[in-house]
Amino acid sequence: MVEEAAYRPLMFSIAYGMTGSVGDAEDIVQDAFLGLTRAHQAGTEIARPKAYLTTAVTRLGINHLTSARVRRETYVGNWLPEPVVVINEQPGPVEHAELADSLSMAFLVLLEALSPMERAVFMLREVFGYDYADVARTTGKSEANCRQIFARARKHIAEAGPDPDKAPAPAPTQRAEGEELARKFFEAAGGGDLDALLGMLAPDVVFQGDGGGKARAARNPVVDPQTVGQLLIGGIRRIRTFGADFRPAWINGRPGAVWYDAEGRVINVLELDIADGVIRNIHAVSNPDKLGHLGPVSDWALLKQR
Repeated sequence: MVEEAAYRPLMFSIAYGMTGSVGDAEDIVQDAFLGLTRAHQAGTEIARPKAYLTTAVTRLGINHLTSARVRRETYVGNWLPEPVVVINEQPGPVEHAELADSLSMAFLVLLEALSPMERAVFMLREVFGYDYADVARTTGKSEANCRQIFARARKHIAEAGPDPDKAPAPAPTQRAEGEELARKFFEAAGGGDLDALLGMLAPDVVFQGDGGGKARAARNPVVDPQTVGQLLIGGIRRIRTFGADFRPAWINGRPGAVWYDAEGRVINVLELDIADGVIRNIHAVSNPDKLGHLGPVSDWALLKQR
């Protein structure tokens, strides 16, 4: 139904926030809508389809996280979520383009400190604004229990790192400023201009790379600006020797770029967290298992025009 289809972007955002995986989120949303369709076909009256879908997506997400926890614990190097990519000036799937801006890579990494139930309660309440009554109905817990779970989740996140970056969606001027700083950043990094690069990095900048043991990446966070700058310059120089190029993009609601090789395969997605005019966090995903959903760049209409 048309009305129910309007809930798909929200359902994708919830599923993606739960799993950190574009592919798994799409599968969960598909299963939830399939369940709703079957309920309609069976003659079941669904008075609140949004509530039905939210409950289905959330509980499927909890089940997914429970089964995936062992794989996460044995992951090689830094774990970063699969990137949600919207190429500049090119609309992506509506459920991806409207992804909640709170779901940056930095925020999703912090959510890894939570249990599946804590993650569900915290996201529904803090990110998507559900009241405790709705959170309770969705998770099958009491309101009092949900309040306790939420308090524990906030405590765990505070212990895991700084307060989550929950900046509102960028206004046009903010977006333009982010794109301009990202342009200067990649120009300096590609040109080997370390001094210019250092002028754009916060003193406490953190670089995290995710190769999953399948692609070259730093296995631990890099925190020294000089080291981060040298790492970026060396990395870009190295991949360009193989004919790689990049396209500016928005990654999880943040400016960044998609790098692809001479054959059009996406080999790296880099996201920049910008605040107060400087880059505070850099996330780079090169694990091929987390880039497959992007497909070859030959499928991207904007790139065909280059």
